[in-house]
Amino acid sequence: MAIEEGKKAPLFTLPDHLGNKIALRELKGKDVILFFYPKDHTPGCTKEACGFADNYKAIRKTGAVVFGVSMDDAASHKKFRKDYKLPYKLLTDANHKVMEKYEAYGEKIMYGKTRMGVIRSTVWIGKDGKVVRHWRRVPKAADHPQKVLEALTA
Repeated sequence: MAIEEGKKAPLFTLPDHLGNKIALRELKGKDVILFFYPKDHTPGCTKEACGFADNYKAIRKTGAVVFGVSMDDAASHKKFRKDYKLPYKLLTDANHKVMEKYEAYGEKIMYGKTRMGVIRSTVWIGKDGKVVRHWRRVPKAADHPQKVLEALTA
């Protein structure tokens, strides 16, 4: 299933950093920002995560909720949240099944080599459960959260 703007977003249920289950169907009526990132505590991912933290209050004012998604476990997510004072929940997709549904896992080129991995991307799911916007491959992690906020407030 391809992620298409205007179409229903794939349903998911993932554990957060505390082990609580977060299900998309329970978020109906809210705009949901899902940003997929490769790894906690890495330079690009830290810049992106901190950018979402810096813009968090403004994003929340739009009524949207933010979730970061990676393959890292709860312990890693807890430390990452604490170290950088991240105000939103981090979700674990250890087997990358949800990432595959959201086209956030696949072939990528790193240091000139093609390999499988997490593709930095973001999906904005509207209040009706449909995809409003899909940023398929985020080129500049540090600038991206501001672009998401601008889209939300446009």
